[in-house]
Amino acid sequence: MGLLDFDAKPDAYAVMGNPIAHSKSPRIHALFAKQTRQRLTYTAILVEPGGFAQAVGNFHANGGKGLNVTVPFKQEAWRLVDERSPRAERAGAVNTITLHKDGSRSGENTDGVGLVSDLSRLGVTLRGRRVLILGAGGAVRGVLEPLLDEGPAELLIANRTVTRAEELASAFAGAGAITGCGFDELEGRQSDVIINGTTASLQGEVPPLPDAILAEGATCYDMMYAAEPTAFVQWARERHAAAAHDGLGMLVAQAAESFYIWRGVRPEIGPVIETLRRELSG
Repeated sequence: MGLLDFDAKPDAYAVMGNPIAHSKSPRIHALFAKQTRQRLTYTAILVEPGGFAQAVGNFHANGGKGLNVTVPFKQEAWRLVDERSPRAERAGAVNTITLHKDGSRSGENTDGVGLVSDLSRLGVTLRGRRVLILGAGGAVRGVLEPLLDEGPAELLIANRTVTRAEELASAFAGAGAITGCGFDELEGRQSDVIINGTTASLQGEVPPLPDAILAEGATCYDMMYAAEPTAFVQWARERHAAAAHDGLGMLVAQAAESFYIWRGVRPEIGPVIETLRRELSG
């Protein structure tokens, strides 16, 4: 190794979105890099509406190796890449782009893997259980296939606009036992695992759910997270759910999957979740 090798620029990665100032991704990937002794930089880039393709092109042209993509550009990222993994293809959204030297771009969606990984870490089993997921937006679409791969007895999508839930269920009908309904159709049903895929809890709201929806020993999981327990986590605890978790672990787990795709090294997520939780509450 020559002396000049030490002066080589570290590989560059970033997350693009709007808004982006709140993003924990730079902190997460810095912790991953330190833990695995990888030399890289990771920044957050604010992209204006209509400017995503150019921003990706500029980052790629300047030697960037990979990008995470957050709201509102995941669907545009799906269209922009040259090849997509099967799960990204089905999700209709890309949150991880690998930028290749030949100018091509590969797209992946790690959201569902992140959710399933965190549920597994928390000891939540999906196989043979009745799973209810709230919402029918892009966040939910991105996690359905990995959830169905776990073999739940049923996966029910509940949404305010019934047609959106039904259309989403129809799109994934070949992957498992999945149906869609409106919130008013939940009366008389019970679920073993309830996953909130709406952003309502960040506004202090919870979708209209019957109190008896929780089966004995039910687990609730909010894909959102905050310094304090989210409204959905509070709702679950008040109704004596066996466990209620927020989505911080999902955030870290999906980032770990991106890191593995780019670097070929799988970081430990537990210590990073603990650090972030401490920083959030500090």
